[in-house]
Amino acid sequence: MLVKTLRFLALALALTAPLAAQAYTGPGLGLGAIGVAFGLVGSVLLAIVSVVWYPVKRLVRRIRGRAR
Repeated sequence: MLVKTLRFLALALALTAPLAAQAYTGPGLGLGAIGVAFGLVGSVLLAIVSVVWYPVKRLVRRIRGRAR
């Protein structure tokens, strides 16, 4: 019963999906999307670096303080 239901849902999804997108993505939209993707990746990387940097900075200051 479950297999038949899943097959029916897969067939219904395949029949309702568009065959081709009838839209034009110009160079401005494409470059804008790439820029947004780079911005999101960059902001996530900067967030990770900023979270990791503070404890490393404190550790370096603590080590340098003991060496003097």
